Amino acid sequence: MKTWNVYYLAYLSLGLIWGTNFLFMKWAAVIITPEQIVFLRILAGLIPVLSCALMTKQMKFKHFKYVHHFFMMAILATVVYFYCFAKGTSLLNSGIAGALSGSIPLFSTLITFLILKEERLSKRKLAGVFVGFIGVLLIAKPWVNGEDGLDLSGVLYMTIGSLAVGISFVYAKRFLSNVNISPAALTSYQMILALLILGIFGDLGGISDIKTDTGALLGVIIGLGIVGTGLAYILYYVIVNKLGAVVASTVTYIPPVVALFIGLFLANEVILLSDWGGMVVILVGVYLLNKKSIKG
Repeated sequence: MKTWNVYYLAYLSLGLIWGTNFLFMKWAAVIITPEQIVFLRILAGLIPVLSCALMTKQMKFKHFKYVHHFFMMAILATVVYFYCFAKGTSLLNSGIAGALSGSIPLFSTLITFLILKEERLSKRKLAGVFVGFIGVLLIAKPWVNGEDGLDLSGVLYMTIGSLAVGISFVYAKRFLSNVNISPAALTSYQMILALLILGIFGDLGGISDIKTDTGALLGVIIGLGIVGTGLAYILYYVIVNKLGAVVASTVTYIPPVVALFIGLFLANEVILLSDWGGMVVILVGVYLLNKKSIKG
């Protein structure tokens, strides 16, 4: 197999992996709390990332001077992001939660414009953000009440999670883009601090209840943790290094589609035509954000 085919296989695999995460969160949410899901996810996901960083000797004592930035990334890109997605998925169908996650690039673009003044929000990008949020509204359907409507608190959690990771991208670009720390080491520091935060401030009582359901346990540890977090980080960095950041950013097109298909065909969830339409509109918005870069 040609080398470039291997990297595009990694690209496709990453999209599929991220798309399955919502089903694993849904399974676990029946037994344990969202913060416990996050703790297990980070603990299991840290194993391959930390192993990679240690084996390649990428972690160094001199990095400690940036610990305040690692702490902020742990809060934004791990604790808040993972918790809100776990909580939102527990309140929504897994497919719907996955579709709403497609709004991450919209928030990232908006926050970049608001905080990094050197980034210009062109008419095309503004149109992309507007179109994307129309898609979110089509899925959320805030005008529908009662049993036919979504739990809007679940939509809010997904929105906050997407906003948090969008802010984290901008924070990393502003404070960590020039510190010369490898992605594996940076991610390890971030996840270790997130574990400490959850271990100190989180309520982990009853977390062992996950052992009562083997499927949910394996889903969290292997599916969501080792594969969906640890391996996913490694695949992402390989794609960024070999295919470029622009191509890597387009992998966000895949998870919403995968999540909806899994929700419909594997989880037997009710997925409406308007949900598919909303997802397509979100992806059109994301396409408009990336169109110029992809062509260049």
